[in-house]
Amino acid sequence: MRDNLLCWLLLSVLALCVGSFINVVVYRLPRMLLRPQPGFSLLRLRSHCPRCKTPVRAADAIPLLSWLRLCGRCRDCRRPVSWRYPATELAALLISLLLALWLPWRGALPAALVMSGFLLALSLIDLRSQLLPDALTLPLLWLGLLFHALDLLPQSRPAEAILGAASGYLLFRLLAWTWRCCRHRNGLGGGDAKLLAALGGWLGWQRLPLLLLIAASAGLLAALLARLLCKRALHLPLPFGPCLALAGEALLLCDLK
Repeated sequence: MRDNLLCWLLLSVLALCVGSFINVVVYRLPRMLLRPQPGFSLLRLRSHCPRCKTPVRAADAIPLLSWLRLCGRCRDCRRPVSWRYPATELAALLISLLLALWLPWRGALPAALVMSGFLLALSLIDLRSQLLPDALTLPLLWLGLLFHALDLLPQSRPAEAILGAASGYLLFRLLAWTWRCCRHRNGLGGGDAKLLAALGGWLGWQRLPLLLLIAASAGLLAALLARLLCKRALHLPLPFGPCLALAGEALLLCDLK
């Protein structure tokens, strides 16, 4: 299957389509949670230009290629369309191709693609809105447990996955409670706890200490770089979801290989 060009082409097309849908999720889901509007949903409303609100034509909805063909502008109002849209589609494509090169196609690859898609969407939402919606973290948790229960992951361990989910959630809730008692303000959000629970459901409880070490190191490095390059104050809140996602992705790849 690795040597079949058609399989690689189909994987690329699927990855770009998933990236396009992730764009929809990243744009709409926070608005649905923070500013609910009648008829505004992930599936019912057609994609439209964020400036002039004109619905996107089918010919202009081809992931990545349409943005390049239109030079990054809306066909109707000619205003720039954010580079974030093609960047997300390109990220989904590159992640999928790298996973396909790294992992065996039977068993391990589908699981890694599912988890990576959720983590990419969660990371982008957290970076933009500092939210980790239950609509994504909870399905990610249940899918991890389901993959273990159905023995679809190498060395599936359902009991350890359940303990990982429970330990991850309780650990972060305990850390958040301790921080609030000591500093009298919130330091960790409930979404972080649910994301760690989901990662524990995929990786098992033994991986949680290393996962937190990698995530904390990545968060510290990101804060220092933001301070040095952008003069960002160190006391400002930093989205921790992308750090957890990066650590979880790295450990999953090590386990699946």
